[in-house]
Amino acid sequence: MTISRKASTPGPERTAQWIRADRDRLLHPNLAGSRTDRTVMVEGRGCHVRDSTGREYLDAAAVLGMVQVGHARAEIVEAAAAQMASLECFHIWESMSNDKAIELAVRLTELAPPGLERVFFTSGGAEGNEIALRMARFFHYRREQPERTWILSRKTAYHGIAYGAGSVSGLPVYHQGFGPTLPDVHHLTPPDPYHSSEYAGEDVTEHCLRELRETIERIGPDRIAAMIGEPVMSVGGAVVPPPDYWPRVAELLRSHGILLIFDEVVTAYGRTGHWFAAEHFGVTPDILVTAKGITSGYVPHGAVLITEEVAAAVSGSTGFPIGFTYTGHPTACAVALANLDIIERENLLDNATKTGGHLANRLASLRDLPVVGDVRQIGMMLGVELVADKTARTPLPTGTAPVAQALREDEGIILRGNPRSLLINPPLVMDRGTADELADGLYAVLERVGPDGRIRS
Repeated sequence: MTISRKASTPGPERTAQWIRADRDRLLHPNLAGSRTDRTVMVEGRGCHVRDSTGREYLDAAAVLGMVQVGHARAEIVEAAAAQMASLECFHIWESMSNDKAIELAVRLTELAPPGLERVFFTSGGAEGNEIALRMARFFHYRREQPERTWILSRKTAYHGIAYGAGSVSGLPVYHQGFGPTLPDVHHLTPPDPYHSSEYAGEDVTEHCLRELRETIERIGPDRIAAMIGEPVMSVGGAVVPPPDYWPRVAELLRSHGILLIFDEVVTAYGRTGHWFAAEHFGVTPDILVTAKGITSGYVPHGAVLITEEVAAAVSGSTGFPIGFTYTGHPTACAVALANLDIIERENLLDNATKTGGHLANRLASLRDLPVVGDVRQIGMMLGVELVADKTARTPLPTGTAPVAQALREDEGIILRGNPRSLLINPPLVMDRGTADELADGLYAVLERVGPDGRIRS
């Protein structure tokens, strides 16, 4: 589907003004100060967006893995406007509440895996993980085990860039120059079946479980509050663990009274073909963090789902003492309810599985190219790992950034990459025709990439 042109477009003069103002006034994440290029987006529809010059792009990243229902859905605009006309903003501090926060909490607990019966609202994923970490430590404090402060996480994990969330993120870039970070955090080896040679000849799950057991014994089970993990590692490269990994991890943690936190900021609300990825692995965590897809990114919002046991402990007789200004924001909750209605009405979970599977089948041929080591897929969440050497499985010396740039410039495809992989998280409304468009564009660029990372013209 293409975007219908507006009667008037910004034009080159207005675009130039925006770019100058951007360079002079905006500080961008992950942008070197020497770079002067900018792409100014002004419009979107479905899976496509358009910049100020009139060029159209396929948004294969759903912005940042969140626009589940596609761009410019009138139903969501109408829901936001109606709520703003009624009660634009209120809080849920102490005994105060609002109708939309209540309705959304009920809706989420009906969709969630059994046992997750209480909801704490935030404004995004990093906030949600901050709350999860606080709740985990506070849970044990309220149960007269204040010495349980340690948090287990994993290398290459991404949990946001707030101080606590950034501390448990396992990527060095979020630690270097920002220390000291949160104390009592230990990063474990993540399960990555494609790099099985890195597990000393052991089965991937066996290796990770042995390391987890040894870590618990070394730190002391009575000193560990929780383990946090993404069910499927997103920024890490759409890394899908072996089927037995999470059930066995959950069983081991519970045997020691250690809480399990699932970071489902990316994976929740249909991304994996389920409302929550926890369902795919048959595991119910003690705390489940969501954001992004809860509103398809139309407004910032997030929700932390917790068990009744955790809720009872952290609220206690005096209440949980932490809250945000926008906790339970009624307009955000109204948008979330409209978004969930669309996901359910249009059966987007099923579409994520079917169209995601079709896309994976199309991308399977990429493995025949010299620089493609692996293609991973679960629902509408895919990763294409690029290698300089297929036998050694070493990453391209340039990383994936030049490839992502070529995809945008040459094929009009927007996606993200980490040092090893291209990350593909399209809107869940993607159809087969658009999936084919994406697959064709990926092949057209990747067949021109050499093992040195250079792209032939």
